[in-house]
Amino acid sequence: MGSPIKSWEGATAYFTGADSPGMLKAIFVLMLLVAGFVIFNAMRHEKRVTRKLEESGYE
Repeated sequence: MGSPIKSWEGATAYFTGADSPGMLKAIFVLMLLVAGFVIFNAMRHEKRVTRKLEESGYE
């Protein structure tokens, strides 16, 4: 199982978003929003379950 590439000479790479601070900021903000959403919903779920358990008399 070898690579079909025999030589890396002359190889180039194109990073289309690497020099775009606006895109990096947008991705960072999106990541913060997703993480915040997950944390908020996890906290809400835990509070709801705790309240139900306390109301049912579970110790």
